[in-house]
Amino acid sequence: MLAGKFIVVGVTGGIAAYKACELVSSLSKRGATVQVVMTEHATHFVQPLTFQTLSGRPVIYDLFQPQTGSKVEHVDLGAQADLIAVVPATANVIGKLAHGIADDFLTTLVLAANGQVLVAPAMNSRMYRHQAVQANLNQLRALGYWVVLPEEGVLACGEEGVGRLADPQTILKEIEAVLVKSRDWAGVNLLVTAGGTREAIDPVRFIGNRSSGKMGYAIARAALQRGATVCLVTGPSAIVPPPCHRLVRVETAEEMYRAVLNEFASADVVIKAAAVADFRPKVQAPAKIKKDERETLVLELERTPDILSELGRQKDRQILVGFAAESDNLIDHARSKIRSKNLDLVVANQIGKEGVGFDSDTNEVSIISSEGLVKTIPLAPKTQIAHQILDEVMQLPQFKKLRDDMAR
Repeated sequence: MLAGKFIVVGVTGGIAAYKACELVSSLSKRGATVQVVMTEHATHFVQPLTFQTLSGRPVIYDLFQPQTGSKVEHVDLGAQADLIAVVPATANVIGKLAHGIADDFLTTLVLAANGQVLVAPAMNSRMYRHQAVQANLNQLRALGYWVVLPEEGVLACGEEGVGRLADPQTILKEIEAVLVKSRDWAGVNLLVTAGGTREAIDPVRFIGNRSSGKMGYAIARAALQRGATVCLVTGPSAIVPPPCHRLVRVETAEEMYRAVLNEFASADVVIKAAAVADFRPKVQAPAKIKKDERETLVLELERTPDILSELGRQKDRQILVGFAAESDNLIDHARSKIRSKNLDLVVANQIGKEGVGFDSDTNEVSIISSEGLVKTIPLAPKTQIAHQILDEVMQLPQFKKLRDDMAR
């Protein structure tokens, strides 16, 4: 599985640095070419000679050490590496990577990376639970980095809690999974919708919803990591979209309807994660509505186009995945949506549950198939949920047929 892969192992200055020796040895034994990059602090815990012996390659630990060739080394390595694994990842380096700070060879290399990046945190439990560290880890996930969670146990400081570096064999399995997943959507044209829509009342006010776009953006980013060609149609969002092959920005339900139908024919899979307004003002005031002396304001609303129903009516070969945010009878409403809109899968989540749904970095969903099968995914980062949604799509007979047709 790892034969012929070029993997950079970045070792940072924590007591768990010695465990990276086992990881480097295991990667080399499985046929990977391993380049070790150390921070200056890491060299105080493990000598570079140890990693050189295990990897069979000189260790890089100084941004300004002599170059081995004519190319700029950190840029060249970033282009070559199939994966960069930062093991262990200290709070300091996690913070730097989350904010694009590049003040040594390792952090500069990660910014120049073409391949996947995996980080395995290791630190004191109070440090790990600190809101700044957790925010930085969430930012790394949002950037598309893979995070291998630390384990619980006795720490080097003598305390007990979460923060121990994950077992090197666990990290090895994660690396294998990342490298396998990194191409399992190659050649698939994916259309994703994200964010909410805004329906104007007047030039200032609009009817909207709480959607942040985080779930749809996470799906688009996960699919890009796995080799898909991604078109993202997005409503207004405060977050930066992933670097998709095609990005279409819209504001209203009508604009999203037209954009999605325009892209539909070329799509193999459509994941409709946007929260589209069901109603809009029948008349938009041409100027700002004044409060004057009025105590009430009556708006007459009309239905917006039902994008998902239209896609379900038009689809022939496409795989169609919808979302259902419900406040009650979650599974029953989701199953009804599958039937009424001709979906292959629906992803359902409960409105109002803490940490779930709109504007949250986490989600808890049930994925329901057209056959009625239900898979529940407990509370997890939306980046992780996104990959599990893609995994479920891959289990559909239609996806397997798509793969067979592509292989012919």
